[in-house]
Amino acid sequence: MIRVVLADDQSLVRAGFRVLLESAADIEVVGEAENGGIAVAMARRHLPDIVLMDLRMPEIDGLTATRRITSDPALAAVRVVVLTTYAEDENVFRALHAGASGFLVKDIEPEDLQQAVRVVAGGESLLAPAVTRAVIEAFVRHGPEARAAAAGAGPVTLLTAREREVVRLVGRGLSNDEIAGALVVSPLTAKTHVSRAMSKLGARDRAQLVVLAYESGLVTPGTAHS
Repeated sequence: MIRVVLADDQSLVRAGFRVLLESAADIEVVGEAENGGIAVAMARRHLPDIVLMDLRMPEIDGLTATRRITSDPALAAVRVVVLTTYAEDENVFRALHAGASGFLVKDIEPEDLQQAVRVVAGGESLLAPAVTRAVIEAFVRHGPEARAAAAGAGPVTLLTAREREVVRLVGRGLSNDEIAGALVVSPLTAKTHVSRAMSKLGARDRAQLVVLAYESGLVTPGTAHS
């Protein structure tokens, strides 16, 4: 059973998401929170697989709550998926940089919501092309800020030439299977390269690897895979 905490300041939104999620036999909502502080407390109390985190909440916002969850070693197994009304929300970039495993726009279709929860619970990240484009746009808007943050990112000099190419392809939005096809290697080999690059760069998951690909200059805006 996939265990989920819902964090949104609007009770009707939480109720709607609860109904949609619990209509799936393999998903259970174990808690609801109306602000980020309560979301963090719920994460510590219930240790859910996923926290669906609204970015704009009173008192403690979703971005701050995301940072608190992803920086807590006791919550290493908890994955945060941020919720936003607009895909171009500038805070999406900051949330991914803070360790969120992806984001969802609130008008998502019910079946897509359930599948997104399954994907993240399975250890993957939500990196559909629309997400990657949002990261690119945020990078453009925050160019100086992002490049300054790169100084604190894991050094790309630690990567082998093949790992650098793999990170570049991840940053362009390619899946492991697509990377395998591009490099003429097996999907398992591609997955291994991705995992090693994540370890060397200190990336929590694939979503952060995309952010690091742009911050380090391995990928530049305008070169994303369509």
